[in-house]
Amino acid sequence: MGVNHLGVLTGGGDCPGLNSVIRAVTKTAVLKYGLEVIGFIDGFRGLVENNYIQLDLRRVSGIGHTGGTILGTTNRDNPFNFMTTVKGIEQASDQSDRAVSNIRNLGLDGLIVIGGDGSLNIAYKFYQKGVKIVGVPKTIDNDLSATDVTFGFNTAVNTASEALDKLHTTAESHHRVMILEVMGRYAGWIALHAGMSGSADVILIPEIPYNIDAIVAKIAQRFRQGKKFSIIVVAEGAHNAGGEMVVHSLVPESHDPIRLGGIGQKVAEEIESKLHDIETRVTVLGHLQRGGGPIPYDRILATRYGVAAVEAFMEGRYGTMVSLQGKEIRTVDLQEAIKEIRLVPPDSNIVDAARAIGISFGDS
Repeated sequence: MGVNHLGVLTGGGDCPGLNSVIRAVTKTAVLKYGLEVIGFIDGFRGLVENNYIQLDLRRVSGIGHTGGTILGTTNRDNPFNFMTTVKGIEQASDQSDRAVSNIRNLGLDGLIVIGGDGSLNIAYKFYQKGVKIVGVPKTIDNDLSATDVTFGFNTAVNTASEALDKLHTTAESHHRVMILEVMGRYAGWIALHAGMSGSADVILIPEIPYNIDAIVAKIAQRFRQGKKFSIIVVAEGAHNAGGEMVVHSLVPESHDPIRLGGIGQKVAEEIESKLHDIETRVTVLGHLQRGGGPIPYDRILATRYGVAAVEAFMEGRYGTMVSLQGKEIRTVDLQEAIKEIRLVPPDSNIVDAARAIGISFGDS
């Protein structure tokens, strides 16, 4: 029996390029294979509540260059631990069977799930329950180990690099230390790439614990050389040697309940406590990294992923995720794709290159 009807959803945090994937999935499915496509609203919540829209050529027209997702997304609604309010009290329950029933009742042959490790973990659980799944990797942190690059990452790096370009002029004018806090919970890819692109003097990433004295020594050295300003890029998950990440808040119902934030301010206070004559300012880039339209690289990569996801589905390669490996898009086992996150190797060539041009990682 052939494939006639596909569902698609976007889960987790948004990022530039999601609409490019949705557009590519829909156009490939409709134009090449004559399929019907529906999109579930607000990620897995739409799957549980049977809330969806028809995706046709008109619906996806003109969205490839736009940011966000026309389907909406959420990182709080896990069907296997779904939060509902009963008599004013929030409680969790397993609504996965309800979601599977909705898939069956809609006549869907399966789902294309666009998401990061959290969403793809949920997708894999549905695959274990008999739902035909193909995953598309989505995370601006670029930390999925089974693919070389995730769409949205390079747009986020571009946004952070532009911010650093602007911070340079005010830092130099006022002789200040400027700290830019960027996303990167466990992996420092955005901080590393943006820091190198934006001529940072110090880059702090989770994979290389920092020593505040090493950072202070770098700033002091620059002042002795007549460079009366410094630029520091810090990933939100960075921490000092022997310390822990700075947690802003907890969201218990989320797949990943920890919300980070505040490491930039912590580093600023540590610097000012040791260098009393130097002013330090902090900019938290936050959700600006997720916003705006994708740069051309990400539009193209997202489109290739969307097309490849439909092709994988039509070829019966279920329980897989599409992946960029070198120059080719391939499929990898979904269980393998979510097994571990991809961290920055401290001894990698790119870290060595940064050190060679005088960038400090705060460790020496």
